Amino acid sequence: MNTVAFLSMDDLAGYVSDDELAYAPLRELGWSVEAISWRDTTAQWERYAAVIVRTTWDYQKNLPAFLEVLEAIGRKTRLANSLEIMRWNADKVYLREMEGRGAKIVPTLWGENITSEQQIAEWFDALNTSEIVLKPTVSAGAEDTFWLSRSSPQLSEMPDVFANRSFMVQPFMRSVIEEGEYSLFYFHGAYSHAILKMPKPDDFRVQEEHGGDIQPFEATAELLRAGETILRFLNEVPLFARVDFVRDECSQFCLMELELIEPSLYLRMDADAPRRFAEAIDAFLL
Repeated sequence: MNTVAFLSMDDLAGYVSDDELAYAPLRELGWSVEAISWRDTTAQWERYAAVIVRTTWDYQKNLPAFLEVLEAIGRKTRLANSLEIMRWNADKVYLREMEGRGAKIVPTLWGENITSEQQIAEWFDALNTSEIVLKPTVSAGAEDTFWLSRSSPQLSEMPDVFANRSFMVQPFMRSVIEEGEYSLFYFHGAYSHAILKMPKPDDFRVQEEHGGDIQPFEATAELLRAGETILRFLNEVPLFARVDFVRDECSQFCLMELELIEPSLYLRMDADAPRRFAEAIDAFLL
């Protein structure tokens, strides 16, 4: 039986992963799976028919080292998604490029190195909003992501948090707490399933690690059209993709994130999703 590697991290404690649901359908197709940390310097990547990036949820702590590992893997075996598309997706400035291609995104200001609270105060006027979300352009799991008003006590901390660091600023989208965030999953370009993510009360972070509530969702025709439009803007068809949307004040779907590196695939939310993912991997390998 041939073997594929699911690229992970040293310790998944505190995270929710259901990648193992794909193991059985992969075995039925003739593939065994080994989960390996991207930090494992003893890994023999040439042993695997492919390395599928999955739960590398700490890569943002050392992006250059992570990309070096992906480059090394790519020299010895097949890598998914491709190194090119993951390198592009690693910095959220890709959203600016997607907007240039025609995608509708949340209005965003881009910058580097916050120097004063006055600089932050100007963003509320520039975005015509009373609340903003500030986050690094290289981040995962809502790390160093802040929901701020003009009177937030955290404002004084931001120059230190974002010193010499690229960032993005967006108006806070009330729909995140009123309606939730939608995620659509695609395997080798084909739609698989969808979920709706709601933050816990008095929070805006929808991730399970922060108390978010995740439910399966039957995607509407409008939402499916939005997802397919986003994928058409890509230069290649990824093995896996997660497309996150929120509604704006005009009820239009805005792209929040296009996850092409290590998205949680929520395979447990759809009984057939593990099989679809396995079949997509099998088709990719064959």
